[in-house]
Amino acid sequence: MKLLIVEDSQRLRKSLQLGLKHLGFTVDTTGNGREAIAYLRVNHYDVVLLDLMLPEVDGLSVLKEIRHRKKESAVIVISAKDQVDDRILGLDLGADDYLCKPFDFDELHARIKSLIRRKYQLHNNVMVFGKLKVDIDMRSVAVNKQAVNLTPNEYSILALLTMNQGKVMTFNNIENHLYDSYSSVTRNAIEAHISAVRRKLKAHQVTDLIKTRRGFGYYIDAVE
Repeated sequence: MKLLIVEDSQRLRKSLQLGLKHLGFTVDTTGNGREAIAYLRVNHYDVVLLDLMLPEVDGLSVLKEIRHRKKESAVIVISAKDQVDDRILGLDLGADDYLCKPFDFDELHARIKSLIRRKYQLHNNVMVFGKLKVDIDMRSVAVNKQAVNLTPNEYSILALLTMNQGKVMTFNNIENHLYDSYSSVTRNAIEAHISAVRRKLKAHQVTDLIKTRRGFGYYIDAVE
């Protein structure tokens, strides 16, 4: 799951980046509104954390740009502006949530998870595919309650496919969701990660979960 932090305080921006990366999120950051719009034009983000007081282009203008382009990113405004009118304006312009500074990091994390559940229509943080369970909170995979030991990249790809069940995910989709804008990844590397996931699942007698749509990408059938 990929986040964009748009915050002009370098100290807060760095703190949020480190904390969210530690929790397993892929994170891009900027302290500039104009640069945020550039990021949003070329990348997919599950959630955008958006300060309002930004240089060059203010946060409300960034929010308008997101909604004008019909981006599916959820937006949490994080702002020192704590007046009711400010919160109402942010929500009216399309923000999904509004959090006043200073805020508790655990509360922010809970709000991010809530928006991601809503976006992917998850009733809880555990997805079940027969005898396979993928726990989004714990970042773990188990078959018949026996752990499947995946690397962080392997887990992230499997979680992405399960959360987008019934949809073909291209190599560009996978790269854009799971790697930040400063990372370089090859098609061969993604194929190697998927091959490793399949091999480890097969060792637990799960043999036909990840399917290939040749020439397009990978998918997992939707659960009826």
